Amino acid sequence: WDLQSNQAVQVAQHDAPIKTVHWIKSPKYECLMTGSWDSTLKFWDLRSQQPIMNIKVTDRVYGADVMYPGAAVLTGNGGIALYNLENQPVHIKNVKSPLKFQHRSICMFADKKHPQSPGGFAVGSIEGRVAIQYLNSPNPQKDDFTFKCHRQPSADVGVSGQDIFAVNDIKFHPQYGTLVTVGSDGHFNFWDKDARTRLKPSEKQSQPITSCAISSTGDIMAYAVCYDWSKGHEFNNPQAGSHIYLRSVSEEMKRKTGKR
Repeated sequence: WDLQSNQAVQVAQHDAPIKTVHWIKSPKYECLMTGSWDSTLKFWDLRSQQPIMNIKVTDRVYGADVMYPGAAVLTGNGGIALYNLENQPVHIKNVKSPLKFQHRSICMFADKKHPQSPGGFAVGSIEGRVAIQYLNSPNPQKDDFTFKCHRQPSADVGVSGQDIFAVNDIKFHPQYGTLVTVGSDGHFNFWDKDARTRLKPSEKQSQPITSCAISSTGDIMAYAVCYDWSKGHEFNNPQAGSHIYLRSVSEEMKRKTGKR
């Protein structure tokens, strides 16, 4: 979509639904990366109708994130494919996810010693759980961990368990390194992964929160509220509509005093 001309132009195509779109800006090239349920990653020069590269992955692409020079791609078989984007995209390795249920979201975070490079990633699943994994940890058994989130006391009368909701999106604050998760329960939560604690829960929205983004300055979070079809077509209410909200997070996402 060209904002100046207000015209939409098709720039990519796959044989099945496209699940993820990311812009790659390298010192040597710029391109659009798309991932699809046709089990491919494609890289596009917007001046051409044909992809400049086509990479076959092990299963359907469920999500991806890019933090140059790295990329992480979620696949339907519970895997995470890691890529190096320098010079041209090159597959590094496949990592098995510690989460048992279907992936829904992924976000890479910066390395503490080298903030311009990725240090690891967070993965969210449909089971209300997030995994934090480091790329080059000397002690992954100590540093990597999972935590539960987006779970509410059961709404069924007489049931003492929990209702469990999908983690639809994850984003890290560009300055603080804290993160936000948004879910099908209609809540967003702020977390400090280093202190392994929740900073703040949100009030419940009228519908699920399907995605979010944080501005490059870290001041504003945008989040989308709409039905995500997690309860089937019978719970869809067209009158509820879709909404995008903005929230100031420059203070809310700061680490607590005394936390690492």
